[in-house]
Amino acid sequence: MARRYLLEFEKPLVELEKQIEQIRELARDSEVDVSQQLLQLETLATRRREEIFQGLSPAQKIQVARHPQRPSTLDFIQMFCDDWVELHGDRSGSDDKALIGGIGRIGSRSVLLLGQQKGRDTKENVARNFGMATPGGYRKALRLMEHADRFNLPILSFIDTPGAYAGVLAEEQGQGEAIAVNLREMFRFRVPIIATVIGEGGSGGALGIGIADRLLMFEHSVYTVASPEACASILWRDAAKAPEAAAALKITGPDLISLGIVDEVLKEPAGGNNWAPLKAGEVLKQALEKYLDELSELSPQQLLHERYKKFRSMGRVLEPNASENSPTA
Repeated sequence: MARRYLLEFEKPLVELEKQIEQIRELARDSEVDVSQQLLQLETLATRRREEIFQGLSPAQKIQVARHPQRPSTLDFIQMFCDDWVELHGDRSGSDDKALIGGIGRIGSRSVLLLGQQKGRDTKENVARNFGMATPGGYRKALRLMEHADRFNLPILSFIDTPGAYAGVLAEEQGQGEAIAVNLREMFRFRVPIIATVIGEGGSGGALGIGIADRLLMFEHSVYTVASPEACASILWRDAAKAPEAAAALKITGPDLISLGIVDEVLKEPAGGNNWAPLKAGEVLKQALEKYLDELSELSPQQLLHERYKKFRSMGRVLEPNASENSPTA
């Protein structure tokens, strides 16, 4: 079994994990029946894991969202999508490996799937640019979405990026313009669009494929206007204040539900999606099928109207004691 990568707040589980592994080795090497002891320890570990993950702070949720063993876009596609065919290139000279897309089937329904793709290790992350797409990636995504609109294919996007790539070359090639065009064009597509934040949804890099009729996110994913480290550096000139920034930014599922940004928060297995990726895949597949059925009942005109209305209703200003300062009649 592959060694699990444990986060700092998971360290209390280390001793239990060692005991469970020792008992498994004993069972393999002898005739001793240890099933009862193994069941007790596994039950205890599950309970403690649930207790830890039920009380995570926003900063800790960011660590879970960035977990190197968390299921990626390609992982989810391979779990529940039949006949997946990846499509490449933006037709302008670039094929960004940080943003992938293609055609597939969920059940009997043909769909377009796209999303940011991170790597499992340093080598893969360098090849995928840590999930940070260049302008060519967003132009490739737009090309594929236009294909979906032309052939009446629902669009499913999977968001998992710290942000769009901010290198000099990306800026020279029109990073801001590429994302802005995607934002504009996604409002005009006449097919259902469902976006899911599967890990880290950061800044305009996430929005570039995030204009959707339904926005979902996993329980321990985060969705933010800027990374907490960047926010802390800007506001306090100190990246060490990232935990305070994470709490202030309202980046977790419950916060975003209350603000009307996210439509549904998907429950994760105890310990996060990296502990039971197949279970996470089944949860996501069921949610996607539910919303695809729901949105397929709407006409193209209704889809456009509801999408426009959804985004026009966003944006609230919270002013404590506003009622005390308001003028009286």
